[in-house]
Amino acid sequence: MLPTPCYVLSDAHLGTAPPDTEPALVSVLAQARREAKSVVLNGDIFDFWFEWKSVIPRTGVRTLAAIAALADAGIPVLWIAGNHDCWGGDFLTEEIGVTFHVDAWRGAIGDWTTLIEHGDGLRDKEDAPYRRLRAVLRHPWAIWSFRHLLHPDFATRIAMKSSRTSRHSRPRDGGEGLRRVAEARLASDPSLDLYLYGHSHVRTLARIASGQVYANPGAFLDEPTFLRLTDETIDGCRLEGDRPTVLSSEARRPTR
Repeated sequence: MLPTPCYVLSDAHLGTAPPDTEPALVSVLAQARREAKSVVLNGDIFDFWFEWKSVIPRTGVRTLAAIAALADAGIPVLWIAGNHDCWGGDFLTEEIGVTFHVDAWRGAIGDWTTLIEHGDGLRDKEDAPYRRLRAVLRHPWAIWSFRHLLHPDFATRIAMKSSRTSRHSRPRDGGEGLRRVAEARLASDPSLDLYLYGHSHVRTLARIASGQVYANPGAFLDEPTFLRLTDETIDGCRLEGDRPTVLSSEARRPTR
């Protein structure tokens, strides 16, 4: 179980984000260190992340230090792999102290029974080509080749160039496809209270008829937004100066 208050954020895309993105992210993580009891990083914190045997990307060192400070303070940090940072490994888990999770995560965040996914590849038809490509990119042979046959500078240049289209595009459907996925997941599993996702870059906080809630913190790349969970409510927040402002809120449905 992840204790509350819990902060949830995603899609900062450090490495290609505007220069003010990382200072804002560090500020939110510092606020989490003062208040939160757990933190969820729901994918694509970096626009590209890969760990070689003795080399890591130099991007986002202050963010990594802020995350390590959370872990050192005893605040659990759950990092869900996104489509840009799915190649995390021993450095993140052993040196930074996060729990790095590649697939969907199901568990309790306080009193919320929760399912978390980054969101890539979930749409049935639209994401079918990507799912085939993902199977190749995440195959152990592809990872071994990338790690051992390419110089890190050259490998990073290839990765950053190939990610350009998805980084600058916005969903043609306005995030509707992932909203439908979220609604269907909740409707098919009445035991869930909450479904969390990212990826679409569309900030969302809503509930279906049964009272279950689905939420996307939005892309930190675009604005410093995040979710804050307590046992009773989930708030969509935005960093204003050095203080969070609540933009929207939903309550947990009564215990069944």
